[in-house]
Amino acid sequence: MIGPNGAGKSTALKAICGLLNPRSGEVLFQGENISGKQPYQLVEKGLCLVPEGRRVFTSMTVLENLEMGAYTVSSGQLSVVSRKNRQPKIDIRQLVEKIFSLFPVLKERQKQKAGTLSSGEQQMLAIGRALMLKPKLLLLDEPSLGLSPNYVDMVFERIKEINSEGTAILIVEQNARMALEYADRGYVFEIGKIAFEDEAKNLLENDEVRKSFLGG
Repeated sequence: MIGPNGAGKSTALKAICGLLNPRSGEVLFQGENISGKQPYQLVEKGLCLVPEGRRVFTSMTVLENLEMGAYTVSSGQLSVVSRKNRQPKIDIRQLVEKIFSLFPVLKERQKQKAGTLSSGEQQMLAIGRALMLKPKLLLLDEPSLGLSPNYVDMVFERIKEINSEGTAILIVEQNARMALEYADRGYVFEIGKIAFEDEAKNLLENDEVRKSFLGG
């Protein structure tokens, strides 16, 4: 999802996550209308948001942040809170080690306070924390915001890897060209509406999109 500031991208993301109630229409997830459901209910269904600005727990260590990500945890085991849909228990350590394999720098810094990490490392931690819930749909709000070019490339490579392992990803991103280069499908927002939607490769070649959002 790309477009100018104030066009409604982050608002749409918040509506999907249950942080805002849509004024009209429906939000469908796996064929179910999820409009009006609470955020915790949507997390149980497999939606997880990495908010703009990362918002890690700065006074807690990297490992503690990851453990907090799996907040449906009981006695070192991951289990879904809902009594109706209990899932097989999974060792949290297995999930942590998977995050560490995806972001090796987090393993190196696991005992370090999250507030002392660089912006890029905090973004990796925020994504890792969300992945602790094993989401079906991962929503990312401005994942490249405030990152150096090297970290932008690294974060998008990891996003691609996460997607290749079966997690659907919806991104709101100001770096329009980068987003479209990695995405399968794109949506271009203008104030309060979707102006274009198409396969990402087609949007990259669209003259109007290129002129307005991709620098000519």
